[in-house]
Amino acid sequence: MRTQVIAPDTQRALFIKNILVFDEENHNATTVLPFFADGYPGLIFHITPNGQWVQPQNKKMPTGYLYGQTLHPIELQISGTYKIIAFQLYPFVLGIFFNVNSKHLTDECYDLNQLPDWVITESELLSTLNTDKQVEIIQSFLYKIFLEKKEQLDLTIAAALQEILSNRAQLTVKELSQKLHITVRTLERRFISAVGISVKNFIQITKFQQSLEQLTVKDYKKLTDIVYNNGFADQSHFIRVFKAFTGKTPKSFLKK
Repeated sequence: MRTQVIAPDTQRALFIKNILVFDEENHNATTVLPFFADGYPGLIFHITPNGQWVQPQNKKMPTGYLYGQTLHPIELQISGTYKIIAFQLYPFVLGIFFNVNSKHLTDECYDLNQLPDWVITESELLSTLNTDKQVEIIQSFLYKIFLEKKEQLDLTIAAALQEILSNRAQLTVKELSQKLHITVRTLERRFISAVGISVKNFIQITKFQQSLEQLTVKDYKKLTDIVYNNGFADQSHFIRVFKAFTGKTPKSFLKK
């Protein structure tokens, strides 16, 4: 399998975090792609002659779909050749862009063929094999929506997300609300509406992702380094959070 990371152009980077391309040319390959909570919803377009299945739901996925916040670990299973183009979107845009309830999309997907504009876009995507062209078609599709909906975006929640990330998720909901000059109750209500999960959940996911990266690249001497670098109360708290998002303890995860 080949993996490519493409940075969106400057205008599209306002709402697109990353563009990932996965492809496999071996007809006999069996591929399993694990996905864990990372705080970012997204859009996936794929060409998989034998189908793309999400586990443990054992659900066959449409050619183009949105996915919301992922709290529980899942796997994409594919037999044979495929191409997957995944757009990671900033969490505050999903509901407004596609007129969906972000909360209802948590651990769920949305078939883009329900949108007439996507039906046309998907036809364009299937008419070319050029990956760069396909990426540009999807970027243009999203940018058109952005121009139509940008006035409806909650920029206070965009600022809240930036504060969480820039502070490495080491702040409380109360501290965050004070920085934004709004009440905790207002922050929680608007955050869930825009992002689909609570502020506390997003902070927890951010800490988990930071610890997962540190664990994966082996940037630590002992486990407690990861625990305290990422603001967990103690080692048992870290292990409990890690297992909730991966289904495994850190020790078991490293043995995979």
